[in-house]
Amino acid sequence: MLTKLFGTKSTASQILDPNNIPHHVAIIMDGNGRWAKRRGLPRAMGHRAGADVLKKIARAADKIGIKVLTVYGFSTENWKRPETEVSFLMNLIGEYLRKNVQEMHANGVRIRFIGDIAGLNEGLQTIIRDAEALTADNKGLILQLAINYGGRDEIVRAAKSLARAVAKGQMQVDDIDESVFAENLYTYDCSNVDLLIRPSDDYRISNFLLWQLAYAEFWFTPLHWPDFDESTLVEAVAAYQKRERRFGGLVSEE
Repeated sequence: MLTKLFGTKSTASQILDPNNIPHHVAIIMDGNGRWAKRRGLPRAMGHRAGADVLKKIARAADKIGIKVLTVYGFSTENWKRPETEVSFLMNLIGEYLRKNVQEMHANGVRIRFIGDIAGLNEGLQTIIRDAEALTADNKGLILQLAINYGGRDEIVRAAKSLARAVAKGQMQVDDIDESVFAENLYTYDCSNVDLLIRPSDDYRISNFLLWQLAYAEFWFTPLHWPDFDESTLVEAVAAYQKRERRFGGLVSEE
């Protein structure tokens, strides 16, 4: 499958250690508007260019051996943007799925959405449910799109779910530990994030995957998201592979 998509030669295979590929990579797809502004284009053109890049990066992630790719598409705070931009983004999400879901399905990608999907318009909800249902049994890359997502909102929702379970007598307060709490998050069946990538020269996580990023490695770049390509992803993973992940402990001395 991957040879068909990418050819027989791979820059990644020459640079990366195949035994140290991050399992779960998260990306804040930032800089679409700034990319467009620098070119004298409307912001909408930047968002469209960013959507095109997502398709390429999902392919590259699969090629490299990443198992889960979670991308920040639309946050709970993005509703504050102008109504015309919000409407365009919602339509773009639906368009992206309609155009690409069959190809992703054919290549084994499993599409998942995290966030308050019930807060989206009914037409987009239907498109989302259909994409998830079509690809539910696929065994390849898991592509998680965070839409109407906020990290704090996710944690509050998990806390409320557990509180309701305790109130109904379905569990005891002392039954709640980190593992149980994580099972009530949107990402309940995915691992914690190994590598967070943020483009466009911003150095913050913007309410994204607050729980799941606890021990992630961060990688930043001044490139705007529409300028991303496979070589950028390889560069980020190569940087990840040079780091020592101690998870609060010490690296054993030889």
